[in-house]
Amino acid sequence: MKINRNLILLPFLVLFSTLSFSQKENSTECSKKNRFSNQQLKSNSLTVSQISQTEKYDVHFYGLNLNMTNTNTNLNGSASMHASCIQNIDTILYELYPTLTISSVELNGTSVAFTRSNSAVKIAANLTAGSNFTIKTYYSGTPPTAQTNPLGGSGMTYATSPSWGNAVVWSLSEPFSAYEWWPCKQSLNDKADSSDINITVPNACKAGSNGLLTNVVNLGNGTTRYEWKHRHPIDYYLISVAVAQYIEYNIYANPTNAPAPILIQNFIYNNPQTLPNFQADIDETVDFLNLFYDLYGPYPFEDEKYGHCMAPLSGGMEHQTMTTQGFFNKGLTSHELGHQWWGDHVTCASWSDIWVNEGFASYSEQLMLENLYPGEEIQNMLDVHDNVKTQPGGSVWVLDSLNENRIFSGRLTYDKGAAIIHTIRYMVNNDNLFFQTLQNFLTTYAESTAFGIDVRDAFIQSTGINFTPFFEQWYFGQGFPTYSVKWKQSGNNAIVQINHSVSMSSITPTFTNPIDLKFTRPGNSDTIIRFQISANSNTFTINGIGTINNSIGIDPNNWVINNNGTIQMDNTLSIQEQNDELGITLQPNPSNGIFSIVGLKEPAFLQLYGMNGQLLKELTIDPNQLIDIQAFPKGTYLLSIMNTDGNKTLRLINN
Repeated sequence: MKINRNLILLPFLVLFSTLSFSQKENSTECSKKNRFSNQQLKSNSLTVSQISQTEKYDVHFYGLNLNMTNTNTNLNGSASMHASCIQNIDTILYELYPTLTISSVELNGTSVAFTRSNSAVKIAANLTAGSNFTIKTYYSGTPPTAQTNPLGGSGMTYATSPSWGNAVVWSLSEPFSAYEWWPCKQSLNDKADSSDINITVPNACKAGSNGLLTNVVNLGNGTTRYEWKHRHPIDYYLISVAVAQYIEYNIYANPTNAPAPILIQNFIYNNPQTLPNFQADIDETVDFLNLFYDLYGPYPFEDEKYGHCMAPLSGGMEHQTMTTQGFFNKGLTSHELGHQWWGDHVTCASWSDIWVNEGFASYSEQLMLENLYPGEEIQNMLDVHDNVKTQPGGSVWVLDSLNENRIFSGRLTYDKGAAIIHTIRYMVNNDNLFFQTLQNFLTTYAESTAFGIDVRDAFIQSTGINFTPFFEQWYFGQGFPTYSVKWKQSGNNAIVQINHSVSMSSITPTFTNPIDLKFTRPGNSDTIIRFQISANSNTFTINGIGTINNSIGIDPNNWVINNNGTIQMDNTLSIQEQNDELGITLQPNPSNGIFSIVGLKEPAFLQLYGMNGQLLKELTIDPNQLIDIQAFPKGTYLLSIMNTDGNKTLRLINN
């Protein structure tokens, strides 16, 4: 889901979870079992006891057969749920909004009695573990119109487009509104294996939904039935319908290595001006799909389709295989398409971890700009960082996971969520490895759900970097650092002290992510050096850097959310701990591309960086071993040398 940042959110009832930890405890590592209560994972309309009853069965299939129109939200028809028993069951419980009328319920084809308590529908059963059952609910009525989701409306909404005048009825169930228009089990961790959505509408209308449009049947009474079949696992809130007087506009993507062209099926307002206005923007979906296919791996639903249904909402909602959008531009369209991998194919395992959906979809916008509109990504990330810094606190992880306004916080879930992915990429410092990790993660959790710490663990495994402190500080923690730099020229060397304060010291007192400094030197020879930060004040010696032209830039490429403090020369600086000085020299320097480290007494780990901070080479060497960098162009490089005790020094080598 993406919300227009200029949208004024309407008030709604805020429901609070029953978590007992303090905000500070939120920043510490704890197990999934203890971190997440049932209330965070499941419906917001059932009690904990009622939720536990829904956990006794596993949903395999949903089938909807509804009569609808585009001029009001009244609906009637039936909904089927196929499931299997995880344990012995004497009562089957599911959800439907209490004002919708149930005419009858069938269990395995036989009419049965049912009871209702608020949104809970219960039928008596005598089923054993492992057995299968089908419930079919015949119902009708008008879904509620209360403002219960951030984009306006409720589970089902009627509105007329203010721009185009078209009347539309559409669903938007995220996070807790599916039961407002169809009988279901609202649990993120119980994806249905497949779904059939049959919608009967007036002949002048079309009905869009998930999966493949397998049949369009004119019923001869002024109505037409649209039959959609989806044969991939799908979470309850991603099942959708949209009804309007649409025209169909289809295009195809042809990603490299795709087995066949991928249909992009668009239901656009039947208005002479609408398609011409948006056609170029819609056509760009092809470029975005090709790009994400390359970065994230194959489009998860390429055997069916991707597409859009227009509806008058101020943003978009990533309904699986057919996003609902109010308009088309490159940011919105790429965001919702990114969700097909991040949110649909792999879904957050709790609403506290909505970052898995929205953080990565938001970062998909950044990647789209970087690859297809190079240069625009720079200002985009500056804007993202600036928005995060408008307030001092707030974590990406959602403590109050029943508060819909907090779940969909543009500042925290979307912008800070995207920004910390950008920082993870910076820390990995290898784009091939970064994107391969994302692809491996999507394969591991395909058609399932994942927690934010599952992303952390994937990067720990693939890179060997301990990302636990990073997640404690940036994902569960709050705030951001302000960096200040003091420096002193010492002959051909420099002493640099990096200090940082924080915006929420009571929650996250220190940020230990690395940070880049850019040193301006004579002859336009700028040097970017990456420093490993371990405390609020760290002092380093840089050997052989030469003269610094009184200019140092902090985080010049904007990888980390931060403010810049003071940058000043301080001739009183000294190194009190010599743990980064190994007593070595590089010879010859300048070299012809081959040199040795004189004075090295034990094996060491070397990392060679370009002056833009890019890691170019790493290896372990023995004393007196020759090092060959002839494969790299002539120029200046930074060499990080670390011995077996973890002591490190930084040296410049001219090739």
